[in-house]
Amino acid sequence: MPNTPFSETSHLPILDTLVIMAHPDDAEISVGGTLLALKAAGQKVGVLDLTNGEPTPYGTPEIRASETAKATQILGLDFRGNLGLPNRSLTATLEARGALAGWIRLLKPTLIITHCPEDSHPDHVAASAMVDAARFWAKLSKTDLPGTPHHPSLVLYAPSIHLRRVAEPDVVIDISPHFETKMAACLAYHSQLVQGRSDGGPLADIETQARFWGWSIQARYGEALFSREVLGLSHPGLLTNLGQPPQPKVL
Repeated sequence: MPNTPFSETSHLPILDTLVIMAHPDDAEISVGGTLLALKAAGQKVGVLDLTNGEPTPYGTPEIRASETAKATQILGLDFRGNLGLPNRSLTATLEARGALAGWIRLLKPTLIITHCPEDSHPDHVAASAMVDAARFWAKLSKTDLPGTPHHPSLVLYAPSIHLRRVAEPDVVIDISPHFETKMAACLAYHSQLVQGRSDGGPLADIETQARFWGWSIQARYGEALFSREVLGLSHPGLLTNLGQPPQPKVL
């Protein structure tokens, strides 16, 4: 979905989980499996991209929009939007913070997932800071922001494939039943992840990372998430009913 004015948002869904990422394809790469698992658990999930991700060597705004639409259909998202901020120079300005806070108030997610604060891509770092600030602003009263005050219960942070050293995560989601669909969503971004690549490129990195995190929880594939707040297993509505935990292997 292109950048949409607040005045055209009368039929927005109320989401359980909203993934906010800098570029179209970031959500698919980092948490595509988690989104599919949440959908399978009955949640309403959406993605808000902050930029259109262009220019890139083989992409155009039109190509990337078409790829995003295809990936969105594969994931079965309840919402996909784009804030229309500038790619390559994404900055957590007050204006951008307010625009993002407005979308949070309108979509009212319980859980937000975004980039880790530490990343080698400057846009990812800016996006992470913007989400933290917008989450706080979204709850403010006596403001000209659209919608009503809303404060998502939790923000979780997903690593990308850019930074090749990450800390121990707070939770790893078993995405084994959904991995092939996640990869199909990633493959939708042909101009970004396939074209001009002769060595497997990012797709190989995505699978290697998923195998590692899966190995860490005795599953085939996994996705890691980090939290700056304490996670409670009884926290209502967050990452629940994602299937039985993996059984210990008999040695």
